[in-house]
This record gives sequence, structure tokens and C-alpha cells, in this order.
Amino acid sequence: MSIHASAIVHPSAQLAEGVEIGPYAIIEEHAIIGKGTSIGAHAVIGKWTELGENNQIYHLASVGAAPQDLKYKGEECWTRLGNNNVIREFATIHRGTVTGHAETVMGNNNLMMAYSHVAHDCVVGNGNVFANSATLAGHVTVQDNVILGGLVAIHQFTTIGSYSMLGGGTLVGLDIPPYMIATSGKRDATLRGLNLIGLKRRGFSDESISNLKKAYKTLFMAGLKQPEAIAKIRAEIVGCAEVDTLLAFIEASQRGICRG
Repeated sequence: MSIHASAIVHPSAQLAEGVEIGPYAIIEEHAIIGKGTSIGAHAVIGKWTELGENNQIYHLASVGAAPQDLKYKGEECWTRLGNNNVIREFATIHRGTVTGHAETVMGNNNLMMAYSHVAHDCVVGNGNVFANSATLAGHVTVQDNVILGGLVAIHQFTTIGSYSMLGGGTLVGLDIPPYMIATSGKRDATLRGLNLIGLKRRGFSDESISNLKKAYKTLFMAGLKQPEAIAKIRAEIVGCAEVDTLLAFIEASQRGICRG
């Protein structure tokens, strides 16, 4: 363990072996930091924050600060990160609220670039990339292996499906289905088709991609109502896990899904 002499570490904080704390960093009460995690200069780890192993928190980042929610009155709520996350300079992650999940959660192997933000009660999965200044409002869910371009802004209570990609500057007010690309429309995000390059890079089979193409055309280009389109797809495409995932996501959507 290496703690710089100028760092401020609360006595109740729990630091595992191999943790590095840089100059002028602040570790607040009840923080838990897993082995191999490094905290950069002037970074702040807020109270009730749990970091797993081998995370890199760069200088001037803030993880676990109080939420920007006027209803929050200092109740015990948590921020929890898994392993191998990289949180770059000036990025911010806020703890949960008692009116939400009482915690903000991030999984493993995520990259938050400079100035990106995860607000209270968000749930972020694994392997996601947040480009510079990408912003989640409260209660947002980002599934796995999603790419958010720079300056993306996502409305509260929205869900972003796995393996999707959002172009820079996109404003998102509806759920983005998995496997899709969305970019800015006139007022809100607009689907532009499947994230074909991303799916190929991730090793999806030609058969799965072909089935997703068929499902996309039926959902968004055939002029059918959503229940009719889903029924048609289920009758024509059987045994494709990716299509099943897509349809289940659409049926579970509370906000409604983004369309082309």
C-alpha cells in the first residue's frame, strides 16, 4: 500500500493491499477500496463508496459524491464499482438516493473519459465506453458493451441496450434497443440501423447478424404495429438468442423505444 503524505484518508476507510493514493487525494468515511486500485492526485472518493480491484481513478475525478437531487438529505446511499474500471480526469459518479435504488452501480472494465458523468441511481454494466462529456441523468441503465460518443446526453429513466452505439452529441429521451446505432435527429435520437461493425468486431456470427437484419426490417421498415411485428418475427426467426434479446428488450421498455 502506498499513501502519499499529503493525502487525507478517513480512519473508517478500508484499503486493501496494493492500493495507491496520490498527492492531495481525499478518501472519505466508510469508503472501501479493493486491492490494486490507484487513486490519482486530487481525486475524491466520497463516503459510502465501494471500489473493487484494479480500478484506475485519475487525478481530479470524483467518485461517490452526494447526488444532485434536491430531495437528498444526506441519507446513507452507496456508489459501487466493480473491477478494472478506468475513470479519467474530471469524470464524476454520484451515489444513489433513498427514492431510487439507494446506490449507483457500475460493473467491470468500463472506461469513463474526461468530464463524463454518471448521476444518482444509475446502473452501468460491463465493458462500456463513455467518451468525453457523455452524461447520464439519474436512474439511467446502460447495459453491456455500449459506446457513448462525446457530449451524448441521456434522459432519466432511460435504458441503453447492449452493443449499441450512440453518435457524438446525441440527445436520448427514449430507450435504445440493443445492437443498434443511434445519432441525433431533429430533436431526439434516431435509429440509423444495426451496429454492424461493432457486432462483427465482437464476434457475432453471420447467421445472428442476418437474423438481426431481418428483425430490424420487420420492426422498423415493414409498416407494422409493434405487436404485429414482434409476432411476425417470432414466427419466422426461431432459436436466435440475439433476436430473442432484442424482442424482450422492446417488450420490457417503459419509456418506449427510439425509432428511425
